[in-house]
Amino acid sequence: MDSSVASILLLDGVTNGAIYALLGLATVLVFTVTRVIFIPQGEFVAYGALTLAMLQGGKIPGTVWLLLMLALLAALMDASAHWQRQHQALGALKAGVRTLLIPALVAGITIWAAPLQAPLALQALLSVALVTACGPLVYRVAFQSLADATPLVLLIVSVGVHFAMTGLGLLFFGAEGFRNPPFWDLRLSLGAVNVTGQILITIATSGALIVLLWLFFERTLYGKALRATAVNRLGARLMGISSQVAGQLTFAMAALIGALSALLIGPSTTMFYDSGFLIGLKGFVAAVVAGLASYPGALVGAMFVGIVESFGSFWASAFKEVIVFTLILPVLLWRSLQGGHDDEEH
Repeated sequence: MDSSVASILLLDGVTNGAIYALLGLATVLVFTVTRVIFIPQGEFVAYGALTLAMLQGGKIPGTVWLLLMLALLAALMDASAHWQRQHQALGALKAGVRTLLIPALVAGITIWAAPLQAPLALQALLSVALVTACGPLVYRVAFQSLADATPLVLLIVSVGVHFAMTGLGLLFFGAEGFRNPPFWDLRLSLGAVNVTGQILITIATSGALIVLLWLFFERTLYGKALRATAVNRLGARLMGISSQVAGQLTFAMAALIGALSALLIGPSTTMFYDSGFLIGLKGFVAAVVAGLASYPGALVGAMFVGIVESFGSFWASAFKEVIVFTLILPVLLWRSLQGGHDDEEH
């Protein structure tokens, strides 16, 4: 391997690592706030890419029907919970309507705009809106009633949600793969390395999102509320911070990150209904390197995973996935030796 090949592989690894960093940050965010190891994070990526592909073809994406189905279930659950607390029919109806309002609005705009062959930027915006709106509904339907359960129970539910979303992806999008168009056709030759506009967009967008996340947690009231919930759920609840709102906001942010990652990875990778699992799993490896607790650690772990994957595909392309996922074994062993073995209730 000469320096030119190494430069190409390094650029490819950094580009992939930037996407894995976003997914790793989302995984750490969800776990620290809700204690959910969110296996279906990659499904948000697949849904985002396939939704944009459907809009490119002038079709109504199946994400619309998923959003409406989740919204209806969540509305019924909210209305029922309100009725059990206060026994007011009008209040229960209002609670259900509030839950339905934003998903119905996003779905209606998408149904109207899908056949119009809108510009790529508008289609990307609709794709992000659809997937992001699904995030808090997934939490409401699958996790909110189990918020005080043990991490093991939440993990089992997370696996079930993953299988459900994968099956619904096959139903809504079919088994055919899609590749989205790039957002910038620029090509620059820097010696042996060809830098495309999509690579620049990927790195710049990932960097900007990481900075925005830092500003959100450091400078905003909602960000500080999420940090407080992550540190001590009971203490945050006693201070008036709703753990339910924190969980829904966290899942909305995770879905937003997944949808934006889909826009970044879609032009360079053919996406299938089940492609998100492997992509999300690499972000999970980065999060595990960080101990599911450190955002800078997840960023460093993601870059390491991306570079190892890139060089591993050059030396042994058939085993690149094995090489990446084997990285998690020494990390888990080291953390097992370093940490204690408290009961999971603690």
